[in-house]
Amino acid sequence: MKVAPEQLARGVAADLANVRLDEDLKSAVPYYLTVSYTNSGSDAVPQPKPEENFTVTLADGTPGEAISLWNTNPLATGSSGGTAEKCDKSGVKTIPPGVTVTGCQLVMLPKGRTPATVAYSDEAGDMLLWKVGDGKGDGAGLLDAGETADSSWKDTKGGSAPLRVTPESVRAGTLADLGDYDLTGEPENLVPWYVTMEYRNEGPVKVLPVMDEGVSLRSAAGREVQPLSLIDLSFSGASQGQGVDQCRGTVPNTRLEPNSTVTLCSIHLLPKGDRPAMVSFESEEEQTEAPMWRAS
Repeated sequence: MKVAPEQLARGVAADLANVRLDEDLKSAVPYYLTVSYTNSGSDAVPQPKPEENFTVTLADGTPGEAISLWNTNPLATGSSGGTAEKCDKSGVKTIPPGVTVTGCQLVMLPKGRTPATVAYSDEAGDMLLWKVGDGKGDGAGLLDAGETADSSWKDTKGGSAPLRVTPESVRAGTLADLGDYDLTGEPENLVPWYVTMEYRNEGPVKVLPVMDEGVSLRSAAGREVQPLSLIDLSFSGASQGQGVDQCRGTVPNTRLEPNSTVTLCSIHLLPKGDRPAMVSFESEEEQTEAPMWRAS
């Protein structure tokens, strides 16, 4: 199959005036994603609906919610016609070789937000990405890459240590970097991404330097990925993969002193073709708001 988005059209709430939506979607805005797909093989493709594999995401990697008025939404009572009804028509039953057809996916996005990316996930788990406009979206709530933000972490006395957190880099590696580690059960088409952050202890008490555990990222395709926990299987004293060495560097086995900094790195696995859109830092303290940065 050859697939491509053709148009992303913003609708209005009135399009779904006669539809009983879930409560969390009542204030959302409908977008209509029209896609084309061509059977480039030698056999007919039965019951194709590749539009269901498309996702529309915001600049921070938040995915829109795809809905189907007739097939998958049990609360639907029918659309108000027009674009919404056209977008929800059933597709063709088969696509003969060489034939191109179009389909439409209805996606709900938060009011006042601008989409940044259209993503497609194929049956093998690989990703294709297209920019919406300049690909930056509105960026609401996002700090610029490399901008310092305030957060906190528990200190060694059980109190709260103020931190200054600065993203230093977000870069891709290869699975060969992780050759000495157990990746059993992980797909072979994954790419490790190394997120390096600097932390400065602004408090008067020492801190255990494990802040990399609070780093997460969301991808352009809408995936949220936590740091990878690695189990070393080398047992030979051989050096780790170059990417891991560069990522982790030398982590102090003591505490992070007041008015001192430490640079830590976390590893996150994404499907081939996907990329980080947003990096965040989650404090151990729930009342602290997590700062979020553009990944690049």
